[in-house]
Amino acid sequence: MSGLHHVTAIAGDPIRNFGFYTRDLGLRFVKKTVNFDDPGTYHFYYGDETGRPGTILTFFPWAGVSPGRRGVGETHQTAFRVPQRSLGYWTQRFIEKGIAYEALEKRFGESVLPFTDPDGMALALVGIPGAENEPGWSNGDVPAEHAIRGFHGVTLLLDSAAKTAAVLTDVFGFKETGREGSVIRFKAPGDVEGSVVDIYEAKGFLRGHQGGGSVHHIAFRAADDAEQGKMAQKLVSNHGLHPTEQRDRNYFRSIYFREPGGVLFEIATDIPGFAVDEPVATLGRDLKLPSFLEQHRKQIEGVLPNLEETAS
Repeated sequence: MSGLHHVTAIAGDPIRNFGFYTRDLGLRFVKKTVNFDDPGTYHFYYGDETGRPGTILTFFPWAGVSPGRRGVGETHQTAFRVPQRSLGYWTQRFIEKGIAYEALEKRFGESVLPFTDPDGMALALVGIPGAENEPGWSNGDVPAEHAIRGFHGVTLLLDSAAKTAAVLTDVFGFKETGREGSVIRFKAPGDVEGSVVDIYEAKGFLRGHQGGGSVHHIAFRAADDAEQGKMAQKLVSNHGLHPTEQRDRNYFRSIYFREPGGVLFEIATDIPGFAVDEPVATLGRDLKLPSFLEQHRKQIEGVLPNLEETAS
């Protein structure tokens, strides 16, 4: 299985972020932990019922962060899958909730509803015929039949597509499937969550800089350590790229590298998954810390904002 594992972005106010993704978009809060490299801040994971690879959007919420600027060398848009017939429901919901959205458009024959989150992150819903037959999770507000079914994919805004395309096809098994104007579409095998990467070539366009509303990195799937190791070897021998040492993120194991267009890529293992430290029934309820931070739990809990404030 290949495709996206997760997308990690930067947000401002954690309470606002939590409310938007759990209440307004109806995603499941799969994991409440901290940024392992900055434990005074949360790391949120949103996804489907069990947090399957290809459904996970994660955030580093840094209160007071400056807004990012979209541009070359960054992820331009992150898109979710919904049933084709649910786009009317979502348009109405965006109106009712005061969520900024744009008119429905067609891309590669698919209906796309672009919108933005409270930090200005560029998002979209893509109507997929037959997606209603995939499992949908309900938060008790968004009905299961209209629920988001994980990622459709991401759009990268790059100066030039060729070297990034070579990594997508050689290392991750994507294939070029079409072109529309300046956009080249790549797809992983199978019509699954997170199987699409579009490259929007915009030579000479202003470079982006990261901040609130920016994607920090994109993670691709590896079934296990062995597959990840083979991908790392290809990056070195075929593309002259040098991934980091493996880092244990508790729910997956990761290596990182900057692809030729400047976007930070991660390769994350499907294993062990999000139920490794709490049952599926109560995912996201308690603050989970890696063992090396457990001794500091009291101090960490003392500085993190209380998410229960969103219940009001």
